[in-house]
Amino acid sequence: MVKVENSKNIALSDSIINLDHGDPTAYEEYWRKMGDRCTVTIRGWDLMSYFSDVNNLCWFLEPELAEAIKELHGAVGNAATEDRYIVVGTGSTQLCQAAVHALSSLAGSHPVSVVAAAPFYSTYVEETTYVRSGMYKWEGDAWGFDKKGPYIELVTSPNNPDGTIRETVVNRPEDDEGKVIHDFAYYWPHYTPITRRQDHDIMLFTFSKITGHAGSRIGWALVKDKEVAKKMVEYIIVNSIGVSKESQIRAAKILKVLKENCESESDNFFEYGREIMRNRWEKLREVVKESDVFALPKYPEAYCNFFGKTLESYPAFAWLGTKEETDLVSDLRRQKVMSRAGERCGSDKKHVRVSMLSREDVFNVFLERLANMKAH
Repeated sequence: MVKVENSKNIALSDSIINLDHGDPTAYEEYWRKMGDRCTVTIRGWDLMSYFSDVNNLCWFLEPELAEAIKELHGAVGNAATEDRYIVVGTGSTQLCQAAVHALSSLAGSHPVSVVAAAPFYSTYVEETTYVRSGMYKWEGDAWGFDKKGPYIELVTSPNNPDGTIRETVVNRPEDDEGKVIHDFAYYWPHYTPITRRQDHDIMLFTFSKITGHAGSRIGWALVKDKEVAKKMVEYIIVNSIGVSKESQIRAAKILKVLKENCESESDNFFEYGREIMRNRWEKLREVVKESDVFALPKYPEAYCNFFGKTLESYPAFAWLGTKEETDLVSDLRRQKVMSRAGERCGSDKKHVRVSMLSREDVFNVFLERLANMKAH
């Protein structure tokens, strides 16, 4: 019999809990513990200009954020920053759109096909169809893509929603017109072993999934090609005339604290985050094991260069499946649990994406309700 801790918040006992989104509130307690170390004071006359660094290709990028990004990647060892252009955006969502625009505008013909291997991040569909651009077109699942002409493959690794490590799946000759955008939002030590220093043409990262500060809306791209970086900057200028300086300054401060704490025995954020994720995954797997209804993916262990030992993966989302032919998102909704339908991710009704990043009390209520679900 699975025993799940009772929620401290009695009001949650009969309320709807939303695990559809990935609101990363799980790390709030850590930042409370940091006290004023991450506090930023902004005076009324500070940060008034559009411009941050007129000599930089990305002229709205605050220099201290650029430095903090380089230092953190250097400390973690998850991505190369040398000989790259850093483009800052309003989260990685804006940057993904900017990268698709940049690659499409530099292609020889249009529309450029955009694909991702299923199950894929559901928002990719919205990002590539919403404005109905004539420059690119969403073509769906990369596994079966065989259309001739230029294409862009979106590769998320670890993958959202199923947590697997991904490579490209559209295998074309080297002289083909294919381009790749690598989304490494979850390639950090609290979610997955850091097995190598990633080195690709376009790599996207987001502040929200590293530290939990989703409200700041900061992301960055590491871009090799100058012309691609230029086009991305142009897109962001037209879209939002740059990125909030206040958010950048806050992000820089927090990323610096994150880097400083990397070698701390008591304050290492990645140790803290990994322990939270490990604990939650163990509880969830116990519930699933004792049920006759559900299934979860298994992840191979790998050697983590950051921690210096072999570790498991604890993804930010659970790709929950059912052994029965049923509409799982509807089944969970009847239990007052909101999740993301597998069909939105190019999969089926038997799967849903569930956020593992909610507050502890919300997560415990989810486990209680899941444990009470039985086979039809």
